[in-house]
Amino acid sequence: SAIVSKTKKETLHPTPAKEPPMWILLSASLATALLCVGILSRRKIRALSSRLAAAKRACAETERHLSKELKQQKAQQETLFNRMLAGVLILDGKARVRLVNSALRRLFDLSGNIQNKTLLETIRSHELHEIVQTAANQGHVAGRELAFTSGAKSRYFSVSAAGLKDSDAQSGVIVLFHDLTQIKLLENRRKDFVANVNHELRTPLSMIKGCVETLLDGNAPNPQDQERFLQKIQKHSDRLTYLIEDLLALSQLESGQIAMNHAKIPLAPLVQRVFDDLQDRAQPRSITLASNVQNEIQIWADPDRIHQVIQNLVDNGIKYGQPGGNVCVRANRFNNNDSVIIHISDDGPGIPENARQRIFERFFRVDKARSREQGGTGLGLAIVKHIIQAHGGRVWLNNHHQKGSTFSLSLPNKPNSR
Repeated sequence: SAIVSKTKKETLHPTPAKEPPMWILLSASLATALLCVGILSRRKIRALSSRLAAAKRACAETERHLSKELKQQKAQQETLFNRMLAGVLILDGKARVRLVNSALRRLFDLSGNIQNKTLLETIRSHELHEIVQTAANQGHVAGRELAFTSGAKSRYFSVSAAGLKDSDAQSGVIVLFHDLTQIKLLENRRKDFVANVNHELRTPLSMIKGCVETLLDGNAPNPQDQERFLQKIQKHSDRLTYLIEDLLALSQLESGQIAMNHAKIPLAPLVQRVFDDLQDRAQPRSITLASNVQNEIQIWADPDRIHQVIQNLVDNGIKYGQPGGNVCVRANRFNNNDSVIIHISDDGPGIPENARQRIFERFFRVDKARSREQGGTGLGLAIVKHIIQAHGGRVWLNNHHQKGSTFSLSLPNKPNSR
């Protein structure tokens, strides 16, 4: 009972527990705080690391984007630089090559690495060197024309130069070359054309005027002289008419004003019509006209214009061939039967080698005196060339080691082969 009584007392009035020492509480609190701080720090570090990684990725992406844009801009600049029709030459302050574009390489046939070479090593021209020095000293030189001769060929350029300075104050010069060769060639052809037209018109007009003045002065009393003068007037009037007609036809062909009425036509009957038209011109010179064109050969062309072409070439063979000789027309299929090659041959003296390149030029004559005597205008072969080109074909002169000439022309025989 005593034990039970003691137990009841302890239950009703428990003995208070001893409190832990203060340093234990402080240590636990500090440990808890440090643990919280560590957890928060790790979270912040992870967040900062994540942000830093994202920033690095963004920087790398921006760098790649900028690098790509820079490469694209550089490629575009290089493409534009090399697509320029004008030649561009950039020199440093010592007149050494820094940069050239493709046009300049093509114009002056430059190959290999020419960077850091001197101007005179690159382009041998003391006049160009003087232009560069003037631009470096005065700042600008515009529109100077220079001629460069290589062998038998000459090229003409309009040269402009400007001085420039880089950020480091090193001077340099940029030079632009505009090719004037074709313009000069066209100018020379225009001058030749005007001179030729003037001469071709002046000669028959002078003859006509002289005959008319003689008749009006009464210095040809007998009918025979009067008839002779009238025949001269008629002859030179016809020559003027032919010349004007050929000039108009050539102008219309060059400007594309003449429409071609294409049709499928057999070649053999067309050649025979040409022979029938020219038979009276061939008989006095005992020239035989021969055709070796198969009946099944056809061409896709304008019948009237091709008749004009073949008649012109056959007529030339009659005029300049040997008396008692032959003018032959033959044809064969070509290029898987998509084209027809027509050959017109004569046995005349042929065309000299130095005249072959100019034979299709306007007013060009191999033998000027004989051509005028035969009544030619000097425009026939130029008209032939333009008619054939308008059909999508070409005409050329074959080389012969022996006498005679052969003109060949290609024509389509299908609408879609042009």
